[in-house]
Amino acid sequence: MSLRKKIADSPRVNRAIEGLFAAYVRFAFRTSRWTRSGFEDMDACVRRGEPVIFVLWHQRLIMAPYLFDTSLGRICALTSSARAGRLAGQILVRLGFETIPMSSHKRHVALSREVLRRTRDGCSIGIAADGPRGPARISSTVPVVWARMTGCRVFTVAFAEKKVVELPTWDRQMLPLPFSRGVLMCQEWTDEVPKKPTDAEAENLRLSLEASLEAITAAADSAAGRIGERPQSQAT
Repeated sequence: MSLRKKIADSPRVNRAIEGLFAAYVRFAFRTSRWTRSGFEDMDACVRRGEPVIFVLWHQRLIMAPYLFDTSLGRICALTSSARAGRLAGQILVRLGFETIPMSSHKRHVALSREVLRRTRDGCSIGIAADGPRGPARISSTVPVVWARMTGCRVFTVAFAEKKVVELPTWDRQMLPLPFSRGVLMCQEWTDEVPKKPTDAEAENLRLSLEASLEAITAAADSAAGRIGERPQSQAT
């Protein structure tokens, strides 16, 4: 094993990186001024013990712990079992989330059963609609499938700041800057999901959810005074 891989796989190194990222996100949030809008219905569901499906673009994932109020209820985020996904998952854990690792070796049936079990226990589910590898800002059918399977209400969310740090990742992951101003926005996706949708219906629902995510992300960018620039879609 190469020295680089040993360092990357080191639990001590990973804990240090997780801690630094989590501390940075807390610092950036606490030193900035935020406007939070549209969360009343989602917060009310969670407060009543009704789990929801919480959907955003992977690009905006880092601020998920401030888009969902964990003081009101639990939430599990789906994360990749790959090295980068594990790291991102542990950062979310440090900020109040639970995680469900996804794996290419794990059968979809087993994952769906775990999601169903968590929602029955009152835990909301968070998912990046285009994660974990993209293409960027192209929604998968997974949120639609889980909405049908669980019966949970679906909420789309986004954050934006006028100036952010964009990482050189497939989705141009956005990090908030400290001493800034930003917005946190939420809107329910209200399309009815049939119990047994046809292929055409499933595709229409996927496109509808994708359009809703694009709309709320554009609204957040506009409210923050940022010109939204969609990253090029590419799988890795």
